[in-house]
Amino acid sequence: MKKILFSICILIGICGNLFAQNGVVDTTKAIKLDEVIIKANRMPVRLKNNPGSVSLVTSEGLANMPKGIAVEEALRLVPGVRIDNQHDGERVHVSIRGQGILTERGLRGIGVIIDGIPVNDPSGFAPDLYDVDWSTVKKIEVLRGPAAGLYGGGGAAGVLNISTFDGGAKPIGGEVSQTLGSNGFSKSLFQLDGAKGNMDYRISYSRTDGDGYRDHQAFWSNKLYEKINFHPGKKLTITQILSRTDYFQQNPEGLNRGQFDNLLQANPDASPFNEYQKTNRTTMGLVGSYLINENQDIQVSAFLRSWDYKETSNRCAEYRTYTVPGASAQYNLHLGSGKVKNHISLGTDLKWQNINMYKLQSASNPNRVESIDETNLETGLLLANQVISQASFGAYALYKLEIGKFNLMASLRYDEMDNTLTDKMVGLDSAITSKDFTKVSGRIGASYSVSDALTVFADWSQGFMPPSTEELASNPVGYSGFNTHLVPAVSTSQEIGLRGFLSDKLTYEITGFIMNTENDFFRFKQAGRGNQEVFYGNAGNSKRMGIETNVSYKILSNLSLEVAYTYADYKYTSATIDPVYTDQTYVLTTPPVAGQWLPNSPKHQLYGEVVYALNKNIKISLGTEYQSKWAIYTDAKAYSGTLDPTIYQNWQDGFNLYHARVAWQWKLKGLLGECSVFARNFTGAKYMAFTEPDPDGNSYQPGPGREIFGSIKIRF
Repeated sequence: MKKILFSICILIGICGNLFAQNGVVDTTKAIKLDEVIIKANRMPVRLKNNPGSVSLVTSEGLANMPKGIAVEEALRLVPGVRIDNQHDGERVHVSIRGQGILTERGLRGIGVIIDGIPVNDPSGFAPDLYDVDWSTVKKIEVLRGPAAGLYGGGGAAGVLNISTFDGGAKPIGGEVSQTLGSNGFSKSLFQLDGAKGNMDYRISYSRTDGDGYRDHQAFWSNKLYEKINFHPGKKLTITQILSRTDYFQQNPEGLNRGQFDNLLQANPDASPFNEYQKTNRTTMGLVGSYLINENQDIQVSAFLRSWDYKETSNRCAEYRTYTVPGASAQYNLHLGSGKVKNHISLGTDLKWQNINMYKLQSASNPNRVESIDETNLETGLLLANQVISQASFGAYALYKLEIGKFNLMASLRYDEMDNTLTDKMVGLDSAITSKDFTKVSGRIGASYSVSDALTVFADWSQGFMPPSTEELASNPVGYSGFNTHLVPAVSTSQEIGLRGFLSDKLTYEITGFIMNTENDFFRFKQAGRGNQEVFYGNAGNSKRMGIETNVSYKILSNLSLEVAYTYADYKYTSATIDPVYTDQTYVLTTPPVAGQWLPNSPKHQLYGEVVYALNKNIKISLGTEYQSKWAIYTDAKAYSGTLDPTIYQNWQDGFNLYHARVAWQWKLKGLLGECSVFARNFTGAKYMAFTEPDPDGNSYQPGPGREIFGSIKIRF
């Protein structure tokens, strides 16, 4: 901590000298919301006219991130989103309106697009967000609510459309930044960008390290991102993207109630088995558009993603090699003029995924000395050796009608997903297992703009969430093959809302929704399976009701307030009778019953942030983060309190945290810079960041205490 404070003092001193020498102008530019175009609908629409709930995260909001490495920093002021930080910003669970909350990691049913390239696999699962360097992101569009009519299995909960910065205006420019903070945190970023003739470019590299705030939670990452925009003519635009990500993070795992004497310790298995995840991934992509004439255009994209993944646990070391190609094409036709305009689009998405996977039994090393290394003991016993092949095909049609202040948008989509598992450890007659899913989904919404201050919108939409690869490959009735009992979860949602803005003083959106889901998922445990104990099943049906509100108000010319509030009432409405767990006496987890709250879904969430500009150089911000209590388990017995209370306690208390940031902007001989100090949870509150409905009772993931970060950024 002394080193951190010393480094921050040096940063403050440097900034102080610069302030003494230079007068600067605030470089933050106000965004004119009446001109903002939302593209996540696959058909451009003005933000104020969007016929459904949407949030826009701008570069101004992203500039206030303390570390610039985590999605919970970027989406802190987006209602309806629940983010569970498991690895100090390095490994997260993300859900929208409670869809995806039971996923062990990653994003289930949330479409993720980075500069036009999708992250989701054919099942709609996005394993992580490691490829995003949030310090280089220009804006994020967040569509909340089912969008399967647009993206299939990758849109059951909503969509994150992430756009990074393009090249700068001059031939050569760039940025360097350094952040230091608590728990050994360090992030270094170097970026070059520019423009010349008919092209612009940007290339960035960042290195992040940290010890983590718990035992056995260290991590590091290297990120390289290159983006070139070509404009050969007025009709053609091509964007070329290359991304390389290397990530390593130790896994402290969840704690049980017997370990509450020291919430910062790791699970006892974590260190002797050296539990960690390692990802090495490369993505190459092309995105293009061609203007046929003033009424017709074509958009295409293609990508190839390859990566190696290793995960160690107290059961096995799992090795995976992925090859993931994909492509999409969309034809757009624009008709009409004046007050009546029609837009029609036809498109298709193609994705493939091939996974070579094998598992070796792990062994403990009780004498291991804790360090960041990638060694683990393996017995050589082969537990699994298989190949998983997936393919998905989606065809869709979009329609938009504009009549003056009225807008209508509709979509219809057909999806087909094929899964095949080849087990190399059994005979040919039983080596191959297949599981296929198909679905037709729709979406329709309308908006009417009474004025800039008031737009009314409503929509009806469907969600389609097929089982992910990991859920399918965990077979409760055999050591190989797929869990053929699993079926997709499907949902229907209705929402109605208001949005508007008054000049640059006030912007707001309030949305109410009801969503009914059939065949929701849950995790269960069964004994007698050795190294494979936790599986997935269809829990039954659920009903989600909620209100999402975001308000941004400029109280004074130098004082602004932004608040995001979510009210969530998420409950199971019926249970499913499934032989996968009812016909087996060794199943240890019972499915949820009607009336249970969905786990990890607090009824109230609020994030508020006040920003005060002391002058043109100095800004001060204060933030508060609140979550009410939530349920932990899906197991009906744990929920009702009939299991051992020393292991299973179903309700987790909420928390209230406070954050503060001071930033100084300066200008010196053509250089633009900012120095900042951020204090997270500055009151040092002890809290549980999130919980998992772990059948073993290792459900608790404590949050960090007081953290301090200092940063300096220089733009040249």
